[in-house]
Amino acid sequence: MKTVITLTLSLMLIASPAFAKVNVFTCEPEWQALVQAIGGEHVKTYSATTAYQDPHHIEARPSLIAKTRRADLLVCTGAELEIGWLPLLLRKSGNADVQASELGYFLAASHVERIEVPVALDRSQGDVHASGNPHVSWDPYRLQTIAKALSKRLQEIDPNNATNYQQKLKQFNQQWTTAITRWEVMAANLAGKKVIVYHKNWSYLLKWLGVEVIADLEPKPGLPPTSKHLSHLLSVTRDNAPDAILIANYQDDKGAKWLSNKTGIPVIQLPYTVGGSDQAIDLFSLYNEVLSLIIKETR
Repeated sequence: MKTVITLTLSLMLIASPAFAKVNVFTCEPEWQALVQAIGGEHVKTYSATTAYQDPHHIEARPSLIAKTRRADLLVCTGAELEIGWLPLLLRKSGNADVQASELGYFLAASHVERIEVPVALDRSQGDVHASGNPHVSWDPYRLQTIAKALSKRLQEIDPNNATNYQQKLKQFNQQWTTAITRWEVMAANLAGKKVIVYHKNWSYLLKWLGVEVIADLEPKPGLPPTSKHLSHLLSVTRDNAPDAILIANYQDDKGAKWLSNKTGIPVIQLPYTVGGSDQAIDLFSLYNEVLSLIIKETR
């Protein structure tokens, strides 16, 4: 009888709200990593995309709809990055808790100021984000602001564990601030360097480091390099030679390699997010690897 009572009490404790994990659906691995850092053992996370997928272009599969349906909190980039698939997920899921304006709906880019906000919009400009550049995870200071907002949201959704989220945020901030200082010393010589990019993935990172972007492999945002545009870039490099061509690990490297073969400019393929390489296992190691690769190839 005593054994039965003990087992019953154990099951009740496990099932009680105080012991239940917050089920978090994230759109990209960087936000899954941040949720894990702030939420610790009190969250259960899932990422809709991998480090080898372009988050602009994802299919709203039934499995993703099912995951969204069970979420207590949805954490995505926002600023139109997931505009092609996230609205459909939310609509099909029928989950009232994670709809826009609800506590369970968290868009990281909404909590920070964005750069490259277009003055005017025109379809001829290509795939331009009306709310500005959404790739905010690549500014370490903006990431701290987002972490603070995320901690607050977790405390509101799960007040029983508010103290834990506060402690985790404090720990993250201390470690992240130390890392920023180290990164800025480590990358000091990058200021003034020049690069060609593929898409505007790295705008926040390069602005932070003082690196100048002289051209983009995309003739227009969202369009792959064309022969005509690559020929134009060839002439651009003759007058203003860059130190490197940067591409993300999920992007097609054909255009970058062609330009590199013609000019001798090195191509640096970078892990864009957590999981993009064997070394990039969390946000800290992701930043470490990207900075190390750029520094190594632009000496």
